[in-house]
Amino acid sequence: MKTIKRMMDHLYWADARILEALEESEMKNNDLLKLVRHVAVAERVWLSRLQGKGSAQYSLWEEAEDLRVIRTMFEENAEQYRVYIEGLEEFDLDVMIDYANQNGVPFRTSVRDILSQVILHGQYHRGQINRALRIELAEPVQVDYITFARL
Repeated sequence: MKTIKRMMDHLYWADARILEALEESEMKNNDLLKLVRHVAVAERVWLSRLQGKGSAQYSLWEEAEDLRVIRTMFEENAEQYRVYIEGLEEFDLDVMIDYANQNGVPFRTSVRDILSQVILHGQYHRGQINRALRIELAEPVQVDYITFARL
């Protein structure tokens, strides 16, 4: 449980760092904003599944709104994940969750694996976002776990 909580703390920190870098760059790259929005929406989709709610109402690849709207989404996600995780015990990580993916295909996955997916999915896309920042001649931001761990 301690590792999951620590990794989720890294996720919240890394999401905030990416948003700060995008705000500082003042970049208006719609594809990049769409990717950042995708990360925020995917976090929300998985949280909905963990909470036993459907996720069909979420569109993972819509055009991005204003960066402030995406920031609000990340902040709400972080708060809701914190509340959810605080209510978990170690044995809850092995509880199986039944859900349907965005195409309606049924799945059954443990809470532990869903939280691991959220953590790894975000880090994968933050790497893509940093690469896009570099291509646009903006400064990428350090979001490695080891940097977070030294704070």
